[in-house]
Amino acid sequence: MQSIVVPDAITADLGPYAPKPTSIAGEQREASLKAWTSADGKTSAGVWECTPGTFTAVRDGYHEVCQILSGRATIVGADGTTQEVGPGSTLVMPEGWQGEWHVHETVRKTYVTTRL
Repeated sequence: MQSIVVPDAITADLGPYAPKPTSIAGEQREASLKAWTSADGKTSAGVWECTPGTFTAVRDGYHEVCQILSGRATIVGADGTTQEVGPGSTLVMPEGWQGEWHVHETVRKTYVTTRL
């Protein structure tokens, strides 16, 4: 099996942008590049980007680990926990996590998701 490389995740072309379905403030748009999916479809990795605004997020049935490459956001969990993320931040959202992303500057991240 061969390894997969995204040569420059910060500048990689992610393809066309589309409206962010869970956006609740702003006219957010998102794009993503899926770099890999496991044979069983349970694990995937890639690069994602979203423009400023606010959206809701639920990690229902899967875990996500991401590394913020650029941009800034405030992540507010359903329990009220607030976290500031920016370039270099690693964010873990375990299965069951719910909250909002308040994107201040377009955010780009690499991610790995694992379905249960």
